[in-house]
Amino acid sequence: MQAEFWHKRWADNQIGFHQGRVNSYLQQFWPTLGLAPGSKVLVPLCGKSLDLAWLAGQGHQVLGVELSQRAVEDFFSEQQLQPEVGQRGAFKTYRSGPLEVWCGDFFALQVEDIADCSALYDRAAVIALPPASRERYAALLTGYLSQDCQGLLITMDYDQALLEGPPFAVVDAEVRQLFAGWQPQALEARDILAESPKFVQAGVPLLFERVYRLQR
Repeated sequence: MQAEFWHKRWADNQIGFHQGRVNSYLQQFWPTLGLAPGSKVLVPLCGKSLDLAWLAGQGHQVLGVELSQRAVEDFFSEQQLQPEVGQRGAFKTYRSGPLEVWCGDFFALQVEDIADCSALYDRAAVIALPPASRERYAALLTGYLSQDCQGLLITMDYDQALLEGPPFAVVDAEVRQLFAGWQPQALEARDILAESPKFVQAGVPLLFERVYRLQR
């Protein structure tokens, strides 16, 4: 999607993708990764997710990347944190303790920016991107992140012909193609249609959330 699309969504407060609580899959499955204390976690297209603060609370260094400056500023304001603001390359950076969020285009990242991240958490990134961008996204992660990196990926799977994204449907076969070098392991699949009125109204018969463990 074009940057203007997301800036307008945030400006108009059309952020139905934002969850007002910590993601339950994150809480359930993250501990199973067995990450070392202090591991740095990359959270692409993070918005103002409460998951950032939860990850920091587990003893991690957290690096979020988000296009919308409003989202970044709202996150720190709602967490009652006063971040130190700086600049790194194409990104405006916000930092408070173990929490760091870079504001800018994810695809402007350089390998040295995220090479020290040993974990990845993607709840809303791959499903926010159209097909061509998904390929670029997965290629960047595979090329830039270390060989011992692991993480969690959450996708949505439904009949894309019935409802235009985002969120986009990313079927299991595509996950395995995009992250072929990661050996995706399916952890859970759940039909959440009953919790998703927009999809019900569009006549979508099934709406699955799928959770994957990514490991090289």
